[in-house]
Amino acid sequence: MTLRGTLSRTAAACLGAVALAAGLGLATGPAHAGPGTDARWHLPGWEPKDTGSDARLRGLSAVSRHVAWTSGSGGTVLRTTDGGRSWRDVSPPGTGALEFRDIEALGRRSAVVLSIGPGEDSRIYRTDDAGATWTETFRNDHPDAFYDCVTFFAGGRHGLALSDPVDGRFRILSTSDGGRSWQVLPDDGMPPAQPGDAAFAASGQCLVSAGRSDAWFATGGGATARVLHSADRGRTWTAAESGIPAGDPARGVFALAFRDARHGLAVGGDYRPGSPSPDAAARTADGGATWTGARTPPPAYRSGVTWLPHSRSVALAVGPTGSDVTFDAGRSWHGFDSGSYDTVDCSADLGCWAAGERGRVARLE
Repeated sequence: MTLRGTLSRTAAACLGAVALAAGLGLATGPAHAGPGTDARWHLPGWEPKDTGSDARLRGLSAVSRHVAWTSGSGGTVLRTTDGGRSWRDVSPPGTGALEFRDIEALGRRSAVVLSIGPGEDSRIYRTDDAGATWTETFRNDHPDAFYDCVTFFAGGRHGLALSDPVDGRFRILSTSDGGRSWQVLPDDGMPPAQPGDAAFAASGQCLVSAGRSDAWFATGGGATARVLHSADRGRTWTAAESGIPAGDPARGVFALAFRDARHGLAVGGDYRPGSPSPDAAARTADGGATWTGARTPPPAYRSGVTWLPHSRSVALAVGPTGSDVTFDAGRSWHGFDSGSYDTVDCSADLGCWAAGERGRVARLE
């Protein structure tokens, strides 16, 4: 691609971010509002897309405004290439008993999907032909392991998968060939787990990465809800308290999002319907070493969170009782939709998608 083409694509993406931020109600100054601009912006709503599925879709990977993958219960994997107008069932054969809680697109036609559960229920599959065929690349053989999430670093060759604690420490699986093979990493660089510690396989966002070497995972269930950070692709980890309430198997940090190696968001709470979830959001500006609670957190449990691309301050959070947006990098959150969604993801061209129960998928318009 020529330099002019690269600059044009970058400029278009940045202008698109400004426009979407304006639509979200962010634009307030001359940098965002030109002559004749109507300043009476409205908060967005999700535009539902009929998937034809009744699966609960907790895995989601946005490739673009047109292409997205989602996965969930009953071994379900769905893919769209036309902005959600139609969906193709590309589920791996013979997996109807599995729960695909995380999916990561590695290109327009390549993806890795993770199923959760004890023992052999935890598996990883990869496709390179848009889901026409799948290869099982990992099947857990440890009875105490329970894998929850998978992530890939920039470039798509290196990735990690996270299991709940085995012998008192969280277990990390690693790949260096795009998910075609996996190895369990030594646990000597992993801090001990707290009693009751676990990760939540609620949205495919309990383990996330930024750049080529930084990764984070979130915990709950123990005395404190922690976020653990690795700067060396999962070999060594440091733990920090998030400030989000825990101390119960249903409470903790459920999802993380990092826009770079330093700036991150955490959301969670208590997933039981009707249970209060105070202080259920936090932010960091030092790579997860310290966390600060949101001044105005979401009003209830949230299971998914993502940054708006090309923005330093706008992000979205979703949960079974509604969606929220922040305009100030997680200091305060504002509700904009009451629909039920479990996970959310945005692509570089501002294709923001959400997915959840009963086959619900929507795109932000």
